[in-house]
Amino acid sequence: MVLVFKYLVPKGYTGISIFPFIFLNHKDLKSSKTLINHEKIHLQQQLELLIIPFYVWYIIEFFIRLLYFKNWHIAYKTISFEREAYARDYDLNYLKHRKFWAFLMYIKA
Repeated sequence: MVLVFKYLVPKGYTGISIFPFIFLNHKDLKSSKTLINHEKIHLQQQLELLIIPFYVWYIIEFFIRLLYFKNWHIAYKTISFEREAYARDYDLNYLKHRKFWAFLMYIKA
């Protein structure tokens, strides 16, 4: 379910997935197929890791990468979950053939 709630989406971002919802910061973004696909990839990742472990892993990986890169934006963009979602958000059929735990292919530093 896609909802518009700009106060839940962090500043500088257009959307966020919190299972089972996708929150967007503006109603016009509902028509962005790539953004919705990107967020649906995150929902699948969350399901695979049984939701709460996904967020724990996401936060730990982010802080490890932040320590390594010393740059918030680079740390965010290099999180394995984000790498997978950004690499595949234009493939609107990706979730139909995505392999279980596919984000593991994107863990490299």
